[in-house]
Amino acid sequence: MRNFYFTLLLACAALAPLYSASAAANNTINYQQVNLTSFPTLTPTSLANLDADKPLYVKMWASWCQPCMEQMPHFQALYQQYGDKVNFVAVNIDINEKSEEIAAVISRFKLSMPVWLDVEGKLAVALGLVGTPYSVLINSNGAQVYSSHESDAVLDGFLQRLAKGQQLPAANTSAITAAAQQQLLQPYLTCEHSLFFTATWCDWYLADSRPEMSKACSDAQKGLNQLAAKLPGPPLKVIVNHLWTDDKAVTEFKDKYQLNLPVSIDEHGVLFHQFNVRSLPILLQIKDGKVLTTVTDFKQ
Repeated sequence: MRNFYFTLLLACAALAPLYSASAAANNTINYQQVNLTSFPTLTPTSLANLDADKPLYVKMWASWCQPCMEQMPHFQALYQQYGDKVNFVAVNIDINEKSEEIAAVISRFKLSMPVWLDVEGKLAVALGLVGTPYSVLINSNGAQVYSSHESDAVLDGFLQRLAKGQQLPAANTSAITAAAQQQLLQPYLTCEHSLFFTATWCDWYLADSRPEMSKACSDAQKGLNQLAAKLPGPPLKVIVNHLWTDDKAVTEFKDKYQLNLPVSIDEHGVLFHQFNVRSLPILLQIKDGKVLTTVTDFKQ
């Protein structure tokens, strides 16, 4: 049995170059066609439904993100100034969110631009989200011309020029190509995997805004080594959200919980999107790219 399992692992690994060779063309994901949800009606929509003759300002945010809240008054002021010349959309990233919290933000800041939800996390992947708040400016030709985590005079300058009809040249972005996305996914589309999804920051950053979720993350992570020892099937892997996370954060996270398990950053949020991870923590048992088991209760 041991030799058979080892042979199976080698077979799975051997599929990698074959799948990569047949990957999609090296083009970026079409952000305009990504399925989004209008809030609060929860009706389907997409950026393709907006006036194509206008430039676009997408602001990605979360209700539990303090810098996002600090930027909301400026965002609303910009909408009031340029909303007739520029499409504005406030896109909530829909991770660890509650409808009542989103509604409270809209009410608190009197947001009057459209508020949509990235319920599949696909727009985040397409636009190269690495942390909220995240502002993306797109010209009327559909090219990204500026992106930033700041809400400052530089952003204002780019927006003003777009509102005046200047196209502005396309800028380099951190958005992943469709081919690169498939390469990241490939190892998880064959064989069996046990994946624990969390974030290096969910225990402490959410302590005030989402205390229940913060405690759930902390409690689950304290027992990960023991869980891994009891779990049947393939060895447990820890996948951490890529937002605000680097190798140093991963090292600190492993030290904090004394983890002896492999911990990987979900590059570009590809796995979170693929397996529709919208709340933390969660454990998924996967076979050939399909979720077989979902665990969200880690109480001993």
